[in-house]
Amino acid sequence: MRGLILDYGGVLTDGPEMADLPQRARSAGLRVALLSDAHAVPAEFRDRFDAVVLGAATGARKPDPEAFRRTAALLGLEPGDCVVVDDVPVNVRGAGAAGAVGVRHTDPESTLRELGILFDW
Repeated sequence: MRGLILDYGGVLTDGPEMADLPQRARSAGLRVALLSDAHAVPAEFRDRFDAVVLGAATGARKPDPEAFRRTAALLGLEPGDCVVVDDVPVNVRGAGAAGAVGVRHTDPESTLRELGILFDW
């Protein structure tokens, strides 16, 4: 796994550990994208990512697998090289249909534990 694709609302907004996740991943050498149905995110979040995709900017929206394929391509990766973290089950299924590994975020502790296993942190 070389990439991490994160949702904003419900994931990155779930406390400081989650808000720091993009920087932690980039420090570990991962390419990191934000993929959100939001129309805007706070400016301080934009600088934490290699790519930011809001709404249907790529021509596809979550949970369409194409949204995940196109976001991975913006990172220079295939979906199979990426882990997607989202709090909405249908979006996690869409990521899986694209070939990515999907992680459903329910709380910071379990999400960070699962990412630790996947990325060997």
